[in-house]
Amino acid sequence: MINNDVLRSIRYMLDLSDQKLADIAALADPAFIVDRADVRAMLLKDDDPEYLPCSDAMLAHVLDGLIVHRRGRDGDRPVRPVEPRITNNAVLKKLRVAFELTDVDMQSVFAAAGFPIAKPELSALFRQAGHRNYRPCGDQVLRNFLKGLTLRVRPA
Repeated sequence: MINNDVLRSIRYMLDLSDQKLADIAALADPAFIVDRADVRAMLLKDDDPEYLPCSDAMLAHVLDGLIVHRRGRDGDRPVRPVEPRITNNAVLKKLRVAFELTDVDMQSVFAAAGFPIAKPELSALFRQAGHRNYRPCGDQVLRNFLKGLTLRVRPA
């Protein structure tokens, strides 16, 4: 899935301002500075002339910052390095951690989006890439998860 779409979904889901999204990204690594104008440009539609593609580093900082924002920082552990390449599986894992979702919660999120998923299919998405039961998370799966999570976090 395109990083900008994930960023837009997170912003809408949590009803965040551009500045708050920039602040959340800085929570992952205080040395990572992102300007509010850059965040706004990343949230624009693809055909807008001021559109700015969201890098893997930016999305990783937002997701890691979201974990710190929602759960707090563990003072006993050092700051984790940000992943250089972010996949749909990594987005799913980070959102699961940020929202403290169990397997049952995950299944209900998918069901709310009209995309039921069995427990073995779900666990395959969280395996290591080299594992024989690993399954890459497709765009449709991530899109439905974001839709279901939005319904859960921001009910109508």
